[in-house]
Amino acid sequence: MIRIALAAETDIAGWRDAARGLLRAQIAPADVDWQVGRDSLFDHAGDDRSSVGGRANDIPPPRGPQPVISKELLRQIETALLHSDPERFALGYRIVYRAQSEPKIFLNPADPDMHRLRGLSKSIRRDIHKMHAFVRFRKIGSDENGRESFVAWFEPEHHITLAVAPFFRNRFTGMNWLIVTPEASIAWDGQTLATGPGGAKSDVPQEDAVEAEWKAYYGAIFNPARLKTKAMLAEMPAKYWKNLPEAALIPGLTREAETRMNAMIDKEQTAAIAIKDVMAPAQAHGFTDLDSLYKALSAATDYPQEDFSPTLVPGEGPGDAPMMFVGEQPGDQEDQAGRPFVGPAGQLLDRALAAASVNRDQAYVTNAVKRFKFVQRGKRRIHSKPSNQDVEYYRWWLEQERQIVQPQVIVALGATAVRALTGKSLTISRNRSQLIDYRDGAKLLITVHPSYLLRLPDGAGQKVEYEKFLRDLAMAQSALAA
Repeated sequence: MIRIALAAETDIAGWRDAARGLLRAQIAPADVDWQVGRDSLFDHAGDDRSSVGGRANDIPPPRGPQPVISKELLRQIETALLHSDPERFALGYRIVYRAQSEPKIFLNPADPDMHRLRGLSKSIRRDIHKMHAFVRFRKIGSDENGRESFVAWFEPEHHITLAVAPFFRNRFTGMNWLIVTPEASIAWDGQTLATGPGGAKSDVPQEDAVEAEWKAYYGAIFNPARLKTKAMLAEMPAKYWKNLPEAALIPGLTREAETRMNAMIDKEQTAAIAIKDVMAPAQAHGFTDLDSLYKALSAATDYPQEDFSPTLVPGEGPGDAPMMFVGEQPGDQEDQAGRPFVGPAGQLLDRALAAASVNRDQAYVTNAVKRFKFVQRGKRRIHSKPSNQDVEYYRWWLEQERQIVQPQVIVALGATAVRALTGKSLTISRNRSQLIDYRDGAKLLITVHPSYLLRLPDGAGQKVEYEKFLRDLAMAQSALAA
């Protein structure tokens, strides 16, 4: 029996060196006894590293060729070696020994050794994820250069502390920090990533000046409508709660979830009903038709002019259309054509309307802001989002437009249209796909602007969001039919 004494629980380099020598000596796994020879990660500093992988005289001289091991297999083994299972080193050697005659062993999902190895690796990845998520720093002061300093305590299940150090260095580069675990500690001072011995929870402050604010924030953002206790415990097991300041709030928030959810529903219903009263109906100004309205708007001289094209882009469609679509503002192509929704977003809207069985020729299409706001970059004019002041100016004119058309259904395309129609900055995701009572018996439906769909980076996301957009348009059409 050959005894291999590794320097520490995380002495992966030592295991690798010893395994290479054992393979060349053609030593069978059953003839190797793997042990961790020292108690601390740091006791071996200054020792002769030739003994780290086992004493040199313990391994016979080479009898075979250099071992060949797949990089993918070695990567899986080295991850699994961070596990706390005392048999992990023996398992790793047994697999690399077998791989000399079974080079594709790592591709066999039914192999018992590989099945166990994958289980260990999965546990390590989960433990690393938990440490990334559940480390809570406490502020302890600032250094002489004004950099804030923080400390945290964490109890990982496995030997992952040194492995996660680069993550925290890259994530929290701008502050000094120390993370203490029972096995080891890691620290960053802005220049050097250092390691040290482990400690105890009592070594770390259990509260700081901002903890009360953090608890207040967590309590405020806790959404009782999304509470799923089993899913929460799966993602944040109760054993981590003792080190999380917000965890003390969870039992009470859970007990109050139903009451808070009902209050949220009542508030949302009240807000939706009140939308029709947000902006008092604008008094008619003697406009009996859209031509006279736009003639007056074109003659006005008090409109926002900075960064705007002087070209007025009026709405388009029948003056008594049953459905009205309100967008944000004209784009570059709309400005040149003098017509709304003729560019890429308009072409997408046309396709969606056809797919939802909505006839654009029978709808009135306009914008909350009637001129193109842009930034000049070379020969290109880049769209610039209108300000709240810009929207407020055109809002009165939009209401006059609505009073003339008297649509039964109004579709707000995007946040600017919502603000122009309601006077409020409402969240699209919370308020879309609902038929909201508006003024004069009309219904308001909030959805995204077609340009949002064009900006989505991946095809799969575009397809999902496009289907949701079609459902919104179909809902508007069904409301019209009703």
